Amino acid sequence: MAGTEAMLEAAFRTGDYSGAEATLKAARHSAEAEGDLVAEAGTLDQLAWLMHFRTLDGGRTGADPDAEEALFQRSLTIRRKIGDQAGTAASLFGLAVVQQVMRHDSEQAIHNLREATELADAHGDALLRSECHRHLGFYYLTADVVPGEAVRHLQLSLELRHHWGDPRWIPSGTLALGLAELAAGMRAPGLEHVHRAAREARGAGLSSRRIDDADDWVRRAEAGETPFAR
Repeated sequence: MAGTEAMLEAAFRTGDYSGAEATLKAARHSAEAEGDLVAEAGTLDQLAWLMHFRTLDGGRTGADPDAEEALFQRSLTIRRKIGDQAGTAASLFGLAVVQQVMRHDSEQAIHNLREATELADAHGDALLRSECHRHLGFYYLTADVVPGEAVRHLQLSLELRHHWGDPRWIPSGTLALGLAELAAGMRAPGLEHVHRAAREARGAGLSSRRIDDADDWVRRAEAGETPFAR
């Protein structure tokens, strides 16, 4: 889908979402007019992600979790109705991200996240599986704290990103694994992964915000900071 690729390029590199938004909205209107439920659910899902990425790029200024959640929920309703298992996993994952990242409600998020992961592992592609295991990893870093379990999920998430093959997704996976390893007391591999993530972000031509985030963690890790310490 052209709108999805434009959205990802904005999220990872340019920060300009206007073209992606226009393309996705036009695709949604066409799908609704044609009664194409598969396409409608897909564009609803992607419009929710566009809103999410734009919010994160803006430092969460103007965040509207209710609007994000409504788009994911509408997408989920359609996908359950038509029996789209992979799509259902994707929409459940989107709901979990809103709850986990925007609302800081890990208890509610984990129910959707576990169902999404089970469906994604059975029916989804490598990227969706990677994202589900990534957020399970963060759950075990920040909510039900089990650092070894976090490392396990984030290692799998990174492997799946490499399998997917898009270099834009790999630095965030490498960084997340490094932070989990540092939190688990695995300093040597943690430092290696944090440094590698910064190199990968530059190599993939990611946005200055993403490169700066990786560089910041290089400095903090080198200074001995333990991520997610309470």
